[in-house]
Amino acid sequence: MAFKFENLKVWQASLDLADDVDKLAQTFPKHELYSLSSQIKRAADSVSLNIVEGSTGLSNLEFKRFLRIANRSALEVVGCLFLAKRRNYIGNDDFNKFYLQIETLVKMLQSLINSIKD
Repeated sequence: MAFKFENLKVWQASLDLADDVDKLAQTFPKHELYSLSSQIKRAADSVSLNIVEGSTGLSNLEFKRFLRIANRSALEVVGCLFLAKRRNYIGNDDFNKFYLQIETLVKMLQSLINSIKD
């Protein structure tokens, strides 16, 4: 693997989330195509993209900053999930599955952030 981020388990988990969210968003009503569907997909993609951008040889402080942005994007996905659930686009089972997946990802991000020396 050529790039540092490719070896990060948290990055690989973020790709899984992005793929899963993309599939989920395709089930939302058509009138949400340019709003909630787009928002949840962009937030999920942002997690992996910020991990990549932060890993590009910047200082440790910069890497941590991008990881924190990735963390916020993951939480934005949770916010979108709550909206989707309230609007009856997803049921409790899907909500709980994604919630757990994101909770695990956020813990991984936080562990990586805590492991990086300033």
